[in-house]
Amino acid sequence: MTHHAPLLDGSLRAFLSCYLDNLALVERLHRLLLDVIKDEFERLGILEINSVQALLLFNIGENEVTAGELKSRGYYQGSNVSYNLKKLVELGYMHHQRSEIDRRSVRVRLTEKGRKTRGLVADLFARHAEGMEKRSLISTSTLDDINTGLKRMERYWTDQIRYIY
Repeated sequence: MTHHAPLLDGSLRAFLSCYLDNLALVERLHRLLLDVIKDEFERLGILEINSVQALLLFNIGENEVTAGELKSRGYYQGSNVSYNLKKLVELGYMHHQRSEIDRRSVRVRLTEKGRKTRGLVADLFARHAEGMEKRSLISTSTLDDINTGLKRMERYWTDQIRYIY
């Protein structure tokens, strides 16, 4: 016996349609963000790190974190966080140090080279914000509303995962 989605009434069908549009857009925006960073780094001649690694540098910022904290804080999604951290250490963008308390845990923080690269990403985002604001593409209150909605979705999904386990 196969399980089919229940028949949806009009308002739920409309909500589902919008929800699916949101999911597709969030996914596309993330990939596009990585492409935008990649283009900027190619323009600047920085080819030794990829856009995922550059975004990782941006999100770590001045913090000292473990790979686990990166995932739990939502800075980074993906199974290859350890690979990317290892690569960034090898290339001199990050320092790493075993925790004195828990020898299995490694803490990482940006080097001077990492902070400079992080600054390039920060500058890129600042230019984007200025460009969108100057053209009145989107208002601060609209961005706030989008953030509120996305945070609610994030909370719902997090609760779903906790509920499963």
